[in-house]
Amino acid sequence: MKILITGCAGFIGYHLSKSLLNTTDKIFGIDNLNNYYDINLKKKRLINLKSKNFYFSKIDIKNYKDLRSFFKKNKFDITYHLAAQAGVRYSISNPETYFDNNLKGFFNILECCREFKIKNLIFASTSSVYGKQNNFPLNEKNSTDKPLSFYAATKKCNEIMAYSYSEIYKLKCTAIRFFTVYGPMGRPDMALYKFSDSLKKNKNLELYNSGKHTRDFTFIDDVINYLKKFKINKQKKSFEIFNICSNNPVSLIKYLNTIEKNFNKKAKIKRLKLQKGDVVKTHGDNTKIKKLFGNNKFTSIEKGIGKFVKWFKNYN
Repeated sequence: MKILITGCAGFIGYHLSKSLLNTTDKIFGIDNLNNYYDINLKKKRLINLKSKNFYFSKIDIKNYKDLRSFFKKNKFDITYHLAAQAGVRYSISNPETYFDNNLKGFFNILECCREFKIKNLIFASTSSVYGKQNNFPLNEKNSTDKPLSFYAATKKCNEIMAYSYSEIYKLKCTAIRFFTVYGPMGRPDMALYKFSDSLKKNKNLELYNSGKHTRDFTFIDDVINYLKKFKINKQKKSFEIFNICSNNPVSLIKYLNTIEKNFNKKAKIKRLKLQKGDVVKTHGDNTKIKKLFGNNKFTSIEKGIGKFVKWFKNYN
C-alpha cells in the first residue's frame, strides 16, 4: 500500500510515519517545514524517519500545482492529512495564515484526492470545534456551530468541505477530532513543553485561568494506535467523524504537579486570566472509535508525562 502523510515533520505526522515504517507499506511524507516553531525539531524528526520505505518531499499544500504533480506521480492508496496551521492563540493574531493553510490548503488536498481516487482521506480535526459546552462527555453528535477561535472555525469548515466532497464525488473522508495530544517530540507551543522548559530554566511559568482548566489529555502512542487502524477502512459511511481521546479529563493543576514531580522541583507560577479563544473544559466520549476498532487501554498522564520529560531532558 502507498500511503501519503502530509505534515510528516509535525508532531502527530512524525509519530504516525515512524510507526508505519514497521509495516510493508511505502510511506510518502510531505511538509513545508515552516518556522511556526523551532525548525530544528522538525529536522530532527525527519532524520529519525530515514528509511528505505520512507520518501520525503518538501511540498507546501498551498501550492496546488506541485501538490497535484506529486499525487499524479505516486498514485497513493490512502492519505493522512495532518498538515495545517495549528494553535488556538496564534490564530487570534494571525488569522490569514489559517485561511491560507487550513482552508485553501485543505481544498487542494480534497481536489487531489478526488481526481486521483484516493480510497480514504483521513484528516485532522480538533476538539476545539466543540467550542464552549456544558454537557460532558462530548460525542460526535454534539453541536459544533459556535467555535471560539478562528483555528477551530477553519477545522469546522474542513469537516463541512469534506462532507460535501463525500456526497458529490463519493470521496471517502474520515475526520479525526484530536483531544490535547501530548508526548515525546511534542510541539514547543504546547503546555507540556512550555511548563517543562520553564521548570528546567527556573523561569516564571505562565498559568492561564490560574490553572482552572480541565483537559482530556491524550498520549501520542494511543492516538497513533487508533490512526493506524484506519488503514483497514472499516467505516461504512462515505463520511465519518471520530473523537480520539482518553475520556479521562485531568485538571491543569494536576498536570502541572505531575510535571513538577518529574523535575523534582516546584514551578514559579505567574497567574494570568483566561486567554481569549480558550475553553475551560474538554472531555471527549471515545465510545464510537472503540466500538469500531476495539477498546485500547489509554496511557495515564503519570506514565505519559514521564516519557515526555525523559525525552525532553535528553533533547535539551
